Amino acid sequence: MPSVAVKLYSVFFKLLLKHRLQSRVDAAADEFGITSRPEESTAPANPSFAADGIATKDIHIDPLTALSLRIFLPDPSHQVRPASSPDLSLRANGHFAGASTVVADRRSYEDPGSVAAYRGYLPSPGIRHNAFSRRLPVILQFHGGGFVSGSNTSTANDFFCRRIVKLLDVIVIAVGYRLAPESRYPAAFDDGINVLHWLAKQANLAECNRSIGNQRSGDARKMDRQRHIVDAFGAATVEPWLAAHADLSRCVLLGVSCGANIADFVARKAVEAGKLLHPIKIVAQVLMYPFFIGNAPTHSEIKLANSYFYDKTMCILAWKLFLPEEEFNLDHPAANPLVPGRRPPLKFMPPTLTVVADHDWMRDRAIAYSEELRKVNVDAPVLEYKDTVHEFATLDMLLKTPQAQACAEDIAIWVRKYISTRGHEFSY
Repeated sequence: MPSVAVKLYSVFFKLLLKHRLQSRVDAAADEFGITSRPEESTAPANPSFAADGIATKDIHIDPLTALSLRIFLPDPSHQVRPASSPDLSLRANGHFAGASTVVADRRSYEDPGSVAAYRGYLPSPGIRHNAFSRRLPVILQFHGGGFVSGSNTSTANDFFCRRIVKLLDVIVIAVGYRLAPESRYPAAFDDGINVLHWLAKQANLAECNRSIGNQRSGDARKMDRQRHIVDAFGAATVEPWLAAHADLSRCVLLGVSCGANIADFVARKAVEAGKLLHPIKIVAQVLMYPFFIGNAPTHSEIKLANSYFYDKTMCILAWKLFLPEEEFNLDHPAANPLVPGRRPPLKFMPPTLTVVADHDWMRDRAIAYSEELRKVNVDAPVLEYKDTVHEFATLDMLLKTPQAQACAEDIAIWVRKYISTRGHEFSY
């Protein structure tokens, strides 16, 4: 069973969530649809490499919707390498064993050409073929909160993203999508796919800039034409951290709770788009205790309906706030991944790791989705953790459960198969 501390925190959390959901209901009924959100503990961005060797920055990529991103960048002057003989034996309870790492020397970097005393990280375009130019895989992360709360900059989400960065040596981009009831379905899903298109544009703009930089002096006319093209597509908006270090051909989606629903939607749209998103390639996705539901209740939905943190009654209320009234249906494609007619066919979906908690009423439907993926030969393992509750791994700075670190390590081992430049480096 979960610890006493987890149980007590669950009671407090439910009271707070019930209050927040009721305030959203009142706002949704208001003529102007205005709601006030309580202050949430947030972690400020820090563009300098902190004690943990990770710099962060917040950017807004769509002024019309306030769609925001927090970028987590590991120090490019050091590299985390898997140990020469990682322990890949299975845990006694069926989980992967986390691989150990060796951390090399690290140092901060300040652009010597900066006019202002900017003490954040600025990649230097003059440095090539060294630590500052290494390309890192990208993990696109969607936070939880039942579509009505949560933040990509919350203290808990910041803590979790840093843990993933340190374990995998990747760039994590946490998405601040729009929340309900102010922005109902499909707003959050649209934000997810818009981020993917923005990343594709960033990659193409960065390539144009590199092409211009490589032109010989005798190609001045061609360079002028290319600069004109780049300027027309917004060269000033090129994100330097991503241009210098992101390898978007190794992109992983990671969704938490309702964020897993968004990640799965984005994966489906990426499959449908195909080469239109070049050079982006979704190589895998991780669904952590997805917020799936359906009209026909599963065994866990009956047995654990009043489970810790997110009980079924409150989650149905969250779905009522998220889905438009005329579309409310627990078998809505956004809610139930196995409704007939969803496109594309499951056999085209990327490898999908599913994480479930054994005291979570949503667990059975997540497992069923994974089983359907395996039936069509998609690599889709399930990691189930004993004595855990919904969001146990992403609320670890509050719950402090021993399973949280183990879960992050297990995710890292599986993801590393698909982001390794040497192919499927690990097996299980």
